[in-house]
Amino acid sequence: MHVKTGDKVKVITGKDKGKEGTILKTLPKQDRVIVEGINIVKKHRKASQSNLTGGILEEEAPIHVSNVMLIDPKTGEPTKVGYKVQDDKKVRVSKKTGEIID
Repeated sequence: MHVKTGDKVKVITGKDKGKEGTILKTLPKQDRVIVEGINIVKKHRKASQSNLTGGILEEEAPIHVSNVMLIDPKTGEPTKVGYKVQDDKKVRVSKKTGEIID
């Protein structure tokens, strides 16, 4: 997966196209990510001890990882991600600038 939890990403397709947000959670087995403030859906919840009032709540739903693009922390623009081995560690590299992302 080309993104990690905490990365800033831009949505490149779908109903939230053009919006930016931070990744809250990655779901690698399903190739999906949950992005803060993106793909908001309404869920009907029954009242329980943890949720006393119940009702209709809004929360983020997962979106496919191919629909987001990593924002380069240095330039602030969306970039494709490549990989490189440096000092026996696999690191992510920006395809636009060629610089190491993390």
